[in-house]
Amino acid sequence: MQGTPMPAPPVQQMRPNAYRLPTNRSLTKFILLGLITFGIYDIVIMTTTAEALNTIASPRDGKKTMNYCLMYFLIGWLTLGIGWLVWFHNFSDRIGEEQRRRGMVPTVTASTFWLWEVLGSLIVVGPFIYHYKMLHAMNDLCASYNAYGI
Repeated sequence: MQGTPMPAPPVQQMRPNAYRLPTNRSLTKFILLGLITFGIYDIVIMTTTAEALNTIASPRDGKKTMNYCLMYFLIGWLTLGIGWLVWFHNFSDRIGEEQRRRGMVPTVTASTFWLWEVLGSLIVVGPFIYHYKMLHAMNDLCASYNAYGI
C-alpha cells in the first residue's frame, strides 16, 4: 500500500444559478441618479448590493451583512456615525474575502475603505474612488456567481 497513490477526490461541478444577480452597477449612475433622487437611488443600490453579497457569501462564510436601510436610518444615527463606519468596514472586508475565495485579486478590503473613503475624503475624490472600486468588485463577484454559482 505504500507505493499506490490515493485516488483524487471527485470534483464538484458548479453550475449557474437560475436567479441572476445584477452586474450593471456603475459610479456614473450612482452619482447622477443619486443627485436626481436626492440620495434614494444610492440607498437602494447599497441595500441591493448588501443583499447580493449575502446571497454570494453567506453559504460559504455563514455571516450575514446587516440590511443597509436599517443601518442607515436607525443604527448609524443612534451611534452618532460609528455604526456607518463599522458597517462599511465589515462590508468591505467581506467583499475582499469573497474575492479571495473565488480566486480573484482582492480589490476592496477594509483598508480600502479606511484609506479611500475616510482618509481620501480629505482630497475630495477619495470616496468616489472607493465607491468605484466597491461597485466594480461587486459586479465581478455577481458575474462569477452568475457563471459558476456558489
